[in-house]
Amino acid sequence: MNTILPQSRISQILKPVDAKEDSRREKRVRQGFWRTLKRAAAYIPFMEEVVAAYYAALDSKTPLRVRGTLLAALAYFVMPIDVIPDFLVVFGFTDDLAVLTAAIAAIQGHIRPEHRRAAKAALKDLDRQS
Repeated sequence: MNTILPQSRISQILKPVDAKEDSRREKRVRQGFWRTLKRAAAYIPFMEEVVAAYYAALDSKTPLRVRGTLLAALAYFVMPIDVIPDFLVVFGFTDDLAVLTAAIAAIQGHIRPEHRRAAKAALKDLDRQS
């Protein structure tokens, strides 16, 4: 049981939506993912997995249902206002992490080696930029 965000709320966030909403989520994720990741990096113990999930979500070979779940979690992650606003830094990303953890656990087998390789490379580049 997640005390930050009830399972029912996580399920509601991750529920399937129509193609139009998935498209909106994808746009939101593409626009805000890296900026949010940089702000949250110190608070994400499984950052490489989150970045691999990002690449899986944008991969056209990933099944639509899986892409939808990941896009929902990632869109929640990049939203500046959610259950616990992200500007509260230490606590602000805990609800995001709960949603990301649930999504990644639900689709684990769909994050492929190429997504993990892309994540490692992207994080190396991010380190070099810092």
